Amino acid sequence: MANPAQGAKYRGSIHDFPNFDPSQDAEALYTAMKGFGSDKEAILELITSRSNRQRQEISQSYKSLYGKDLIADLKSELMGKFERLIVGLMRPLAYCDAKEIKDALSGIGTDEKCLIEILASRTNEQIHQLVAAYKDAYERDLEADIIGDTSGHFQKMLVVLLQGTREEDDVVSEDLVQQDAQDLYEAGELKWGTDEAQFVYILGNRSKQHLRLVFDEYLRNTGKPIEASIRAELSGDFEKLMLAVVKCIRSTPEYFAERLFKAMKGLGTRDNTLIRIMVSRSELDMLDIREIFRTKYEKSLYSMIKNDTSGEYKKALLKLCGGDDDAAGQFFPEAAQVAYQMWELSAVGRVELNGTVRPANDFNPDADAKALRKAMKGLGTDEDTIIDIITHRSNAQRQQLRQTFKSHFGRDLMADLKSELSGDLARLILGLMLPPDHYDAKQLKKAMEGAGTDEKTLIEILATRTNAEIQAINAAYKEDYHKSLEDALSSDTSGHFRRILISLATGNREEGGEDREKAREDAKEIADTSSSGDKTSLETRFMTILCTRSYPHLRRVFQEFIKMTNYDVEHIIKKEMSGDVKDAFVAIVQSVKNKPLFFADKLYKSMKGAGTDEKTLTRIMVSRSEIDLLNIRREFIEKYDKSLNEVIEGDTSGDFMKALLAICGGQD
Repeated sequence: MANPAQGAKYRGSIHDFPNFDPSQDAEALYTAMKGFGSDKEAILELITSRSNRQRQEISQSYKSLYGKDLIADLKSELMGKFERLIVGLMRPLAYCDAKEIKDALSGIGTDEKCLIEILASRTNEQIHQLVAAYKDAYERDLEADIIGDTSGHFQKMLVVLLQGTREEDDVVSEDLVQQDAQDLYEAGELKWGTDEAQFVYILGNRSKQHLRLVFDEYLRNTGKPIEASIRAELSGDFEKLMLAVVKCIRSTPEYFAERLFKAMKGLGTRDNTLIRIMVSRSELDMLDIREIFRTKYEKSLYSMIKNDTSGEYKKALLKLCGGDDDAAGQFFPEAAQVAYQMWELSAVGRVELNGTVRPANDFNPDADAKALRKAMKGLGTDEDTIIDIITHRSNAQRQQLRQTFKSHFGRDLMADLKSELSGDLARLILGLMLPPDHYDAKQLKKAMEGAGTDEKTLIEILATRTNAEIQAINAAYKEDYHKSLEDALSSDTSGHFRRILISLATGNREEGGEDREKAREDAKEIADTSSSGDKTSLETRFMTILCTRSYPHLRRVFQEFIKMTNYDVEHIIKKEMSGDVKDAFVAIVQSVKNKPLFFADKLYKSMKGAGTDEKTLTRIMVSRSEIDLLNIRREFIEKYDKSLNEVIEGDTSGDFMKALLAICGGQD
């Protein structure tokens, strides 16, 4: 396995050991395990330095020399995670997979994530070897065991994948691509209910090359990535399986990079997942996984393993990883190209932005006004009715409702709501009742009131709004506070930070597409200024480019910068700048790269750890509810493996939670 196919570039991290002598290695292992205690260092050094093919020869020599089973001896000498890792390395890949699946099916409950990971990612040949190894090792039929332990469409898709009959012809029919894209659309988005069988047939049988083109065609036709439709139409383990299949079709190394990151992020480590991937990919595509890991998560796989594990277990994992990648912010050349290609794909993808709050179809302002008046009249307040009405009307409908309320009752609806509600719920409901430009103006005003300035709020709003939104905010600020926003910013901030905010607050960002030649010039200017060591010039140059160029153009600048320097522009900012200036530029870059992801990150941070930042949570939920909250939800679950709905439910309570969940718009 360590030797690549003729003409193919080997992308594993473990190679055949030169001058290999299986008898000598068997003797060294025997010596390391003889007597009281064992030399774990010698065991890990030897086993992680040999290819799987060589390890099998060592096992044979060990049995011939000592009449003993090497795996049995290793099991008796080692313990815990280290033992699981070393023993996993000693098995051929097919038998290692068979053992993992047997464990996943054994006992009470099933480890569906393990089944999904293995069966969604293996090639036809690997699947056939796995089925044969399972039969050989356990004298059982793998398909029968999976059928006995799973059910429904999840079971059907697993059985399809177990056949190992995915088409492998790279010759693609354009007509069939268009037909499959249309069939998937009709089976999901256009159908009342979902035709799951169509998803199973197409995603389970077509070639990878064909399906990549189907996904591109689906995006062009619907404005949605196929993943978004799968999340909307499917559920449970079946949904997770189909998403894993799609990810592996797009890029198997990227799928494993994501699995590794999730295995180590946060409290606790999912060691079984970490071991399984490091063992199974060490002679296949570990270098590709490392490159993508570096690109996506801005840290090397090596450094994350080093910080998240310990002892001999850590040493063995690091040997399988095969080396640390360049310092923070710098991509080694291959990873820079991966990053460049990811930007290229994101530039052509047309992602439709969608909010979660839409106009009510049966809107009746008279009935709503009467219901709200009744909910607030007399002793006590009917919060449920208020929440239900306000969160299920668009902002335009809420403004109409305010007028109707005043016409009917001669009262100010905002004033009544303010007197009846309190705390976080009051802030949320009153925020929903304000027009978006006046709401943002109010948030900016509050950020500059009193002692100290809330720079994070100023950055969040001014770095993410469109020209039209900024201009509307300026007008609302002047109308509400009889002072220009620019004057307010000038008197409350200073230095380069003030200049950045005022530049953003003019709302004069270019709105055209990209200019490749100009993008190369901009990237070169940033690169040249970065290497000069002149911090003032660097901040000025960044401001000129980041605060004035259009989003499509800036995406191209970031691409060209990576191509030119092997660095991500975001890392240059973090490395060379500090304080509010750094935070402002990072927010602009992240917003340009992926605005829904920027807000998903802010929402996650507002709720993680001890205590909740209710003001940030409220501000984002209110301001993005009719713009891109659905996209934010998708990015949230993609990055954090939890739905926004689920995190809100676990971190808030009472009527505030009810209102937030209504705005969130559903469970992913």
